Amino acid sequence: MQLKVIGTGSKGNAYLLENEEEALLIECGVNIRAIKQAINFNFKKVNACIVTHEHGDHAKSIKELMAAGVKVYTGRKTFETLKIETNHHRANSIFQNDDFKVGGFKVKSFDVKHDAAEPVGFLINHQESGNVLFLTDTMYCSYTFRNLNNIIIEANYSREILRDKLAAMEFLKNRILQSHMSLETCIDFLKANDLTAVNNVVLIHLSDSNSNEKQFKNEVFKATGKNVTVADNGLEIEFNKTPF
Repeated sequence: MQLKVIGTGSKGNAYLLENEEEALLIECGVNIRAIKQAINFNFKKVNACIVTHEHGDHAKSIKELMAAGVKVYTGRKTFETLKIETNHHRANSIFQNDDFKVGGFKVKSFDVKHDAAEPVGFLINHQESGNVLFLTDTMYCSYTFRNLNNIIIEANYSREILRDKLAAMEFLKNRILQSHMSLETCIDFLKANDLTAVNNVVLIHLSDSNSNEKQFKNEVFKATGKNVTVADNGLEIEFNKTPF
């Protein structure tokens, strides 16, 4: 299994889990052309697209994907906010705590803390990748998870950097604090989980102005001892259940 980062950050998020036979698209907040290129224009390989919430940097191409024949799974309120009929044959409404299967991927959704209609995170299982946690656009996570093998997690900002840069912009600072995960919260969350079997920790959705890539990678590695990668557009890494 491979993880391919099509886009990450406030300009657009889209991630692809794929092997030679099938793929799962996580988020579609980039231009449809970028998605087409990432999947080599083979929409038949994509079992589904799962979407966390309706904001443009996560759901920009949702209607175009559905028009291209891709099934989309997200919350009913997310579809409604995007003005997509929930009875559309490619619109699959899920609850904030739900289980569903698409191809070889088993997915469990769970609620998160974000300023959106019905935001979710995902726990994804495939026999090749094992248990993959996808957690983004949330102030914190109320849950812990067992038997994780790979983690894709938001580290949007550092509290120290945010405090220094946005001291005079109270509204923007509070919006970030109440809807995105800080580096410090990310580390606390990782330390609260059993990381024994984790092969990769991939940091996503870093703020362009309120983060420091090298610092974030070093601090998460220091806290976890795991292989830490900061996501960047075009990144491709092995995402298997075992390191070999």
